[in-house]
Amino acid sequence: MYGRGQHGGGLGFGPPLTPPIIKQLLIANGIVYLLQLAYEPVTDLFGVVPYLVWQKGFLWQPFTYMWLHSKFFLGHILMNMFVLWMFGSQVAMAWGPKRFLRFYLVCGVGAGFIIATIPYLLLPLGGSPASLAIATVGASGAIYGVILAYSLTWPDRTIMLIFPPVAFRAIWLIPTLFFMTLLFGGGNVSHVGHLGGVIVGWLYLRRSGDARSLLTLEQLKYRWRRYRMRRRLRAVQYEEWEARRRENDKRFH
Repeated sequence: MYGRGQHGGGLGFGPPLTPPIIKQLLIANGIVYLLQLAYEPVTDLFGVVPYLVWQKGFLWQPFTYMWLHSKFFLGHILMNMFVLWMFGSQVAMAWGPKRFLRFYLVCGVGAGFIIATIPYLLLPLGGSPASLAIATVGASGAIYGVILAYSLTWPDRTIMLIFPPVAFRAIWLIPTLFFMTLLFGGGNVSHVGHLGGVIVGWLYLRRSGDARSLLTLEQLKYRWRRYRMRRRLRAVQYEEWEARRRENDKRFH
């Protein structure tokens, strides 16, 4: 649930409409998922496996993995497609289909190459050679890039989570999702893929100028100070209210 406008318009669930490009991405992911269920080798051949990408030349995998999802957990594709619909629809309407699709693919493919590369970089630091043979699937890298674009385009919109019921500004959406994923995601979540999508999306937006005035250290420090000031102000207001309540209780007793 999120606010559809910064200056009034209240809270609403979901986007006001679903652009055709979002519908097409949802359908494409659904069709590929059915192919996975029907034909076992699809997942093995098209998921990102670092060893296959860099030592066997399977260079298509950083592109194809983002259309696949876990066959054993239906919630994987359902959650990814829900988030794509929820936040991607607004970005696609603001950007147009071509620009949105290009950004979506760049974030997904970029995250795929990061997934394939990081295990090799970690080997000299004590990383496990077994990680080179682990397959990664899912659109999360591309979707995290889309979430980043949403949070930078409308940083002051209010996001209201269903569980836990917490409200916050959209600029804090990525840190909140990372925290929740680390807390509740389990051991099969590709945090590298999520972070890769954010990094690639951030670089893309910085290059195009869309994030230059928003995603700076100074801006983040300012927003953090403002958040802490609001917290302190609420605490002071609560203490004043509590003091008045106790005073009223004394009068009546």
